[in-house]
Amino acid sequence: MTTRPTPPPSASTTSTKRRSASTPPRALLLDLDGVLLDTRPVMEKAWHEVQAAHGLDMPFASYERHLGREFNDIMHRLGVGDAELVHETYERASRSASHLAQEFAGIAEVLHAFAAADWWLGVVTSKPLDRAAPLLAQLGCPFATVRTPSSVGRAKPAPDPILLALIDLGVDPSEATYVGDMAVDQESAARAGVAYVHAGWGYGQPTSPTPEILASPQELLQLLHSVEPSAPFIEGSLV
Repeated sequence: MTTRPTPPPSASTTSTKRRSASTPPRALLLDLDGVLLDTRPVMEKAWHEVQAAHGLDMPFASYERHLGREFNDIMHRLGVGDAELVHETYERASRSASHLAQEFAGIAEVLHAFAAADWWLGVVTSKPLDRAAPLLAQLGCPFATVRTPSSVGRAKPAPDPILLALIDLGVDPSEATYVGDMAVDQESAARAGVAYVHAGWGYGQPTSPTPEILASPQELLQLLHSVEPSAPFIEGSLV
Protein backbone atom coordinates (compact mmCIF):
# COMPACT_ATOMS: atom_id res chain seq x y z
CA MET A 1 0.00 0.00 0.00
CA THR A 2 1.23 3.49 -0.69
CA THR A 3 -0.07 6.83 0.36
CA ARG A 4 0.12 9.79 -1.99
CA PRO A 5 3.04 11.95 -0.83
CA THR A 6 2.21 15.34 0.62
CA PRO A 7 4.91 17.79 1.66
CA PRO A 8 6.09 17.20 5.23
CA PRO A 9 4.62 19.95 7.42
CA SER A 10 6.89 22.45 9.11
CA ALA A 11 6.32 23.18 12.77
CA SER A 12 3.97 26.08 13.26
CA THR A 13 6.23 27.56 15.91
CA THR A 14 9.44 27.15 13.93
CA SER A 15 10.77 29.09 10.97
CA THR A 16 11.71 26.23 8.64
CA LYS A 17 14.24 26.65 5.87
CA ARG A 18 12.64 25.05 2.80
CA ARG A 19 14.69 22.99 0.39
CA SER A 20 15.67 24.77 -2.80
CA ALA A 21 14.65 23.35 -6.17
CA SER A 22 18.28 22.46 -6.92
CA THR A 23 18.70 20.38 -3.74
CA PRO A 24 17.73 16.72 -4.13
CA PRO A 25 15.02 15.47 -1.76
CA ARG A 26 16.07 13.18 1.09
CA ALA A 27 14.19 10.32 2.66
CA LEU A 28 14.29 8.54 6.00
CA LEU A 29 12.74 5.07 5.75
CA LEU A 30 12.13 3.02 8.89
CA ASP A 31 11.10 -0.45 9.93
CA LEU A 32 8.14 -0.64 12.30
CA ASP A 33 8.69 -3.45 14.84
CA GLY A 34 11.69 -2.73 17.05
CA VAL A 35 12.35 0.68 15.48
CA LEU A 36 9.21 2.80 15.74
CA LEU A 37 7.22 0.72 18.21
CA ASP A 38 8.00 -1.88 20.83
CA THR A 39 5.66 -4.62 19.65
CA ARG A 40 7.45 -7.54 21.29
CA PRO A 41 4.70 -7.98 23.94
CA VAL A 42 2.12 -8.17 21.14
CA MET A 43 4.10 -10.72 19.14
CA GLU A 44 4.93 -12.85 22.16
CA LYS A 45 1.30 -13.02 23.29
CA ALA A 46 0.16 -13.87 19.76
CA TRP A 47 2.79 -16.61 19.47
CA HIS A 48 1.68 -18.17 22.74
CA GLU A 49 -1.86 -18.36 21.35
CA VAL A 50 -0.47 -20.00 18.21
CA GLN A 51 1.33 -22.55 20.36
CA ALA A 52 -1.86 -23.38 22.25
CA ALA A 53 -4.13 -23.49 19.20
CA HIS A 54 -1.83 -25.50 16.94
CA GLY A 55 0.14 -27.61 19.39
CA LEU A 56 3.51 -26.05 18.57
CA ASP A 57 6.31 -26.44 21.09
CA MET A 58 8.65 -23.90 19.50
CA PRO A 59 9.50 -21.09 21.92
CA PHE A 60 8.90 -17.47 21.00
CA ALA A 61 12.68 -17.02 20.73
CA SER A 62 12.67 -19.28 17.66
CA TYR A 63 10.10 -17.05 15.99
CA GLU A 64 11.76 -13.85 17.13
CA ARG A 65 15.06 -14.87 15.54
CA HIS A 66 13.49 -14.39 12.09
CA LEU A 67 11.68 -11.10 12.69
CA GLY A 68 11.74 -8.79 9.71
CA ARG A 69 10.75 -11.53 7.29
CA GLU A 70 7.25 -12.08 5.93
CA PHE A 71 5.23 -14.44 8.18
CA ASN A 72 4.95 -17.34 5.74
CA ASP A 73 8.70 -17.15 5.12
CA ILE A 74 9.27 -17.48 8.86
CA MET A 75 6.93 -20.48 9.04
CA HIS A 76 8.82 -22.13 6.20
CA ARG A 77 12.13 -21.58 7.98
CA LEU A 78 10.70 -23.03 11.18
CA GLY A 79 9.26 -26.03 9.34
CA VAL A 80 5.70 -25.22 10.39
CA GLY A 81 2.94 -26.71 8.24
CA ASP A 82 -0.52 -25.19 7.70
CA ALA A 83 1.10 -21.76 7.59
CA GLU A 84 -2.12 -20.07 6.47
CA LEU A 85 -4.12 -21.42 9.42
CA VAL A 86 -1.32 -20.49 11.81
CA HIS A 87 -1.23 -17.03 10.25
CA GLU A 88 -4.95 -16.56 10.82
CA THR A 89 -4.53 -17.38 14.50
CA TYR A 90 -1.52 -15.11 14.81
CA GLU A 91 -3.28 -12.22 13.05
CA ARG A 92 -6.37 -12.51 15.23
CA ALA A 93 -4.32 -12.69 18.42
CA SER A 94 -2.10 -9.78 17.34
CA ARG A 95 -5.07 -7.51 16.73
CA SER A 96 -6.49 -8.40 20.15
CA ALA A 97 -3.17 -7.60 21.84
CA SER A 98 -2.31 -4.49 19.80
CA HIS A 99 -2.93 -2.26 22.83
CA LEU A 100 0.29 -3.65 24.32
CA ALA A 101 2.42 -1.89 21.68
CA GLN A 102 4.26 1.20 22.85
CA GLU A 103 6.24 3.75 20.87
CA PHE A 104 9.91 3.99 21.75
CA ALA A 105 10.66 7.06 23.85
CA GLY A 106 11.48 10.08 21.73
CA ILE A 107 10.87 8.51 18.32
CA ALA A 108 7.90 10.72 17.38
CA GLU A 109 9.76 13.91 18.28
CA VAL A 110 12.76 12.82 16.22
CA LEU A 111 10.58 12.06 13.19
CA HIS A 112 8.93 15.46 13.42
CA ALA A 113 12.38 17.04 13.44
CA PHE A 114 13.19 15.29 10.15
CA ALA A 115 9.85 16.37 8.70
CA ALA A 116 10.49 19.95 9.76
CA ALA A 117 13.83 19.77 7.92
CA ASP A 118 11.92 18.81 4.76
CA TRP A 119 12.81 15.10 4.65
CA TRP A 120 10.30 12.57 3.36
CA LEU A 121 9.35 9.91 5.91
CA GLY A 122 8.41 6.36 4.93
CA VAL A 123 7.86 2.96 6.51
CA VAL A 124 9.04 -0.36 5.08
CA THR A 125 7.79 -3.27 7.18
CA SER A 126 6.96 -6.95 6.88
CA LYS A 127 3.86 -6.46 9.02
CA PRO A 128 0.61 -6.70 6.99
CA LEU A 129 -1.01 -3.38 6.21
CA ASP A 130 -4.20 -3.99 8.21
CA ARG A 131 -2.11 -4.33 11.37
CA ALA A 132 0.57 -1.79 10.52
CA ALA A 133 -1.77 1.12 9.76
CA PRO A 134 -3.43 1.48 13.20
CA LEU A 135 -0.06 1.14 14.94
CA LEU A 136 1.51 3.85 12.79
CA ALA A 137 -1.46 6.11 13.44
CA GLN A 138 -0.47 6.17 17.12
CA LEU A 139 2.68 8.11 16.22
CA GLY A 140 0.89 10.99 14.48
CA CYS A 141 3.76 11.42 12.02
CA PRO A 142 3.54 12.46 8.34
CA PHE A 143 4.54 9.19 6.67
CA ALA A 144 4.36 9.78 2.94
CA THR A 145 4.57 6.11 1.99
CA VAL A 146 4.08 2.74 3.68
CA ARG A 147 5.30 -0.43 2.01
CA THR A 148 4.23 -3.83 3.36
CA PRO A 149 3.92 -7.40 2.05
CA SER A 150 0.45 -6.31 0.89
CA SER A 151 2.22 -4.28 -1.80
CA VAL A 152 3.61 -5.57 -5.08
CA GLY A 153 7.10 -7.04 -5.27
CA ARG A 154 9.09 -9.34 -3.04
CA ALA A 155 9.35 -8.92 0.72
CA LYS A 156 12.54 -8.24 2.67
CA PRO A 157 15.40 -9.20 2.40
CA ALA A 158 14.75 -8.39 -1.27
CA PRO A 159 15.37 -4.72 -2.12
CA ASP A 160 11.90 -4.33 -3.66
CA PRO A 161 9.99 -2.67 -0.78
CA ILE A 162 12.71 -0.09 -0.15
CA LEU A 163 13.06 0.73 -3.83
CA LEU A 164 9.28 0.94 -4.27
CA ALA A 165 9.07 3.33 -1.32
CA LEU A 166 11.71 5.55 -2.94
CA ILE A 167 9.80 5.48 -6.22
CA ASP A 168 6.72 6.62 -4.31
CA LEU A 169 8.71 9.55 -2.91
CA GLY A 170 10.76 10.40 -5.98
CA VAL A 171 14.01 10.04 -4.03
CA ASP A 172 17.26 8.49 -5.27
CA PRO A 173 18.76 5.61 -3.22
CA SER A 174 21.86 7.78 -2.68
CA GLU A 175 19.71 10.32 -0.84
CA ALA A 176 17.98 7.83 1.47
CA THR A 177 18.67 6.05 4.74
CA TYR A 178 16.90 2.98 6.07
CA VAL A 179 16.68 2.36 9.81
CA GLY A 180 16.17 -1.25 10.84
CA ASP A 181 16.94 -3.59 13.72
CA MET A 182 17.42 -7.01 12.10
CA ALA A 183 19.99 -8.50 9.75
CA VAL A 184 17.24 -8.87 7.14
CA ASP A 185 16.80 -5.08 7.19
CA GLN A 186 20.51 -4.58 6.66
CA GLU A 187 20.53 -6.98 3.70
CA SER A 188 17.50 -5.32 2.10
CA ALA A 189 19.11 -1.88 2.36
CA ALA A 190 22.41 -3.13 0.94
CA ARG A 191 20.68 -4.73 -2.03
CA ALA A 192 18.75 -1.50 -2.63
CA GLY A 193 21.91 0.61 -2.53
CA VAL A 194 20.61 2.59 0.43
CA ALA A 195 22.57 3.67 3.50
CA TYR A 196 21.68 1.62 6.58
CA VAL A 197 21.56 2.58 10.25
CA HIS A 198 20.99 -0.10 12.88
CA ALA A 199 18.55 0.62 15.70
CA GLY A 200 20.39 -0.68 18.74
CA TRP A 201 17.23 -0.25 20.80
CA GLY A 202 15.51 -2.95 18.71
CA TYR A 203 15.47 -6.72 18.72
CA GLY A 204 18.38 -8.00 16.64
CA GLN A 205 22.06 -7.70 15.84
CA PRO A 206 23.60 -6.50 12.56
CA THR A 207 25.88 -8.59 10.39
CA SER A 208 29.17 -7.86 8.66
CA PRO A 209 30.14 -5.30 7.52
CA THR A 210 29.17 -3.65 10.77
CA PRO A 211 26.92 -0.63 10.11
CA GLU A 212 26.52 2.46 12.25
CA ILE A 213 24.68 1.39 15.40
CA LEU A 214 22.64 3.91 17.37
CA ALA A 215 21.69 3.36 20.99
CA SER A 216 18.49 5.43 21.04
CA PRO A 217 16.06 7.15 18.67
CA GLN A 218 17.46 10.52 19.70
CA GLU A 219 20.81 9.59 18.15
CA LEU A 220 19.14 9.67 14.73
CA LEU A 221 19.46 13.43 15.00
CA GLN A 222 23.19 12.96 14.38
CA LEU A 223 22.25 11.87 10.88
CA LEU A 224 19.97 14.86 10.37
CA HIS A 225 22.49 17.44 11.51
CA SER A 226 25.46 15.83 9.78
CA VAL A 227 23.62 16.43 6.51
CA GLU A 228 21.92 19.70 7.41
CA PRO A 229 23.67 21.44 10.34
CA SER A 230 21.12 24.27 10.29
CA ALA A 231 18.08 21.95 10.41
CA PRO A 232 15.44 23.40 12.75
CA PHE A 233 14.32 21.99 16.02
CA ILE A 234 10.67 21.96 17.03
CA GLU A 235 9.93 24.32 19.89
CA GLY A 236 8.85 22.49 22.99
CA SER A 237 9.99 19.06 21.77
CA LEU A 238 12.45 16.74 23.47
CA VAL A 239 14.95 17.16 20.64
